[in-house]
Amino acid sequence: MGFKQFIYEDDGVGTVEVVLILVVIVALVVIFRKEIKGIVEKALKKVQSDSDSVISE
Repeated sequence: MGFKQFIYEDDGVGTVEVVLILVVIVALVVIFRKEIKGIVEKALKKVQSDSDSVISE
């Protein structure tokens, strides 16, 4: 395989793209961990309070 063929080889491009997307998603989750946790906790508290009101009726 010559250098020109190697440059235009794209067999692993799809895999590399998926890996890079996953790395970016994981990095965003790590960076915004506290904010995500707060949003999820707030949503779960809302669901809990709504389900309590439905059960008590």
